[in-house]
Amino acid sequence: MKITHANAGRIAAVLYTGGSLLATLVFFTAATIGDYGWVARLGGAGWIFVLAMIILMPTVTPWVRERAGEQVTPAAHH
Repeated sequence: MKITHANAGRIAAVLYTGGSLLATLVFFTAATIGDYGWVARLGGAGWIFVLAMIILMPTVTPWVRERAGEQVTPAAHH
């Protein structure tokens, strides 16, 4: 799929959500192997998902928009 101005936001959302879900799956698998309880597994997985979204959303979106050929400027310069 070609990244265009029209679909850059949608592609970015799929990428950062997918990355967050992957991080959550890795954590959940490690917690299961580590023999933690269900509350620790699910609670930790929830935190990992939220924190990964917080980190990936503002980093992936400008990268995808740049690949689409859009001019990306920092928010401070608006």
